[in-house]
Amino acid sequence: MVDADQTFVIVGGGLAGAKAAETLRAEGFTGRVILIGDERDHPYERPPLSKGYLTGKDPREGAFVHEQGWYAQADVELHLGQPVTTLDRQAKVVRLGDGTTLAYDKLLLATGAEPRRLDVPGTDLAGVHHLRRLSHADRLQGVLAALGRDNGHLVIAGGGWIGLEVAAAARGYGAEVTVIESAPTPLHQALGPELGQFFADLHAEHGVRFAFGAKLTEITGQDGMVLAVRTDDGEEHPAHAVVVAIGAAPRTALAENAGLALVDRDHGGGIAVDAALRTSDPDVHAAGDVAAAEHPLLGVRLRVEHWANALNGGPAAARAMLGRDVSYDRVPYFFSDQYDLGMEYSGWAPPGSYDQVVVRGDAGRREFIAFWLKDRRVLAGMNVNVWDVTEHIQALVRSGAPVDPDALADPAVPLDRVLPVS
Repeated sequence: MVDADQTFVIVGGGLAGAKAAETLRAEGFTGRVILIGDERDHPYERPPLSKGYLTGKDPREGAFVHEQGWYAQADVELHLGQPVTTLDRQAKVVRLGDGTTLAYDKLLLATGAEPRRLDVPGTDLAGVHHLRRLSHADRLQGVLAALGRDNGHLVIAGGGWIGLEVAAAARGYGAEVTVIESAPTPLHQALGPELGQFFADLHAEHGVRFAFGAKLTEITGQDGMVLAVRTDDGEEHPAHAVVVAIGAAPRTALAENAGLALVDRDHGGGIAVDAALRTSDPDVHAAGDVAAAEHPLLGVRLRVEHWANALNGGPAAARAMLGRDVSYDRVPYFFSDQYDLGMEYSGWAPPGSYDQVVVRGDAGRREFIAFWLKDRRVLAGMNVNVWDVTEHIQALVRSGAPVDPDALADPAVPLDRVLPVS
């Protein structure tokens, strides 16, 4: 039975918001729980949008966090298809697009991120797509299938994780694919040149063409439809559809207008939160893609746009809202599936932070683990088609202790036996 003396409001209908609602009930909260999402679909996970659902291997229903009936059973009030337009922290109310106002005792902002847009001519043409929402994946799945049937050309602006996963899905349907990336390799900012080239080779073997060191400057068309794209090196690439995958920006407008502390875009952007995911207002928390948290383990403020952060950050914020002692120090983690390659990445090793890359296994057979080291300390590890090692990789990251790079590279030495060295 719901006790109306306290109301916790969650703004954001994604994985972080849904798992926060689930955790509030699991932890015994008996007050009102109100979950607000600006999409009409009930909360879903985003990885299937560029992986299983996009490729046609998994059903649409598999993306949803809970069955629709769960929310009523758990006494979670859903307000779907309604954006929150105003946050009044003094009155402790939020206002929805239809004029409804909802009071809160504690508030969680899990507003996520939105695709960055290309500022070039032609983005208004039919056939220009982004991939962030389930409705985007619904449309894009049909587009890729049609391109495959008709031997059509897809151009992808951006060689990050989403761009490469879309490329793999498109090739699976039989579409011709060109990826335009301004860096010298795909995933250059995420993995550096050493492993970026590995993914370039993987996709090239599957027929993907790359235009590295180039920027898309114009999308041309006829009768409102895409025909080609032009790049700043003077090249023109045929295109029947374009996917813009140049990153995502945290959705901070609501927080900014309410006067909450933010992080500069140059430092990753997002809503500034402490290790308990509290904002500058102690009654407002933030989690998921929008939260830039002080990370107790890594000693930096970090905003992570990956599934595991939403999966674990939402529950952590919920516990903090309940007054529990929370220090959110999860090792960042994400995964990707491309063709017959599966990988997992644990840690944080941005460009310039490491001085050595150590590979254990056979990169040529695409069965290996790569480690990014600084002063012989493991900053991050990526296992490619090697499984059940994430726990050991994260333990090495957590230890912060120097290790022997030769032992780290030797598959004969179990990862849990790679001992710190003095």
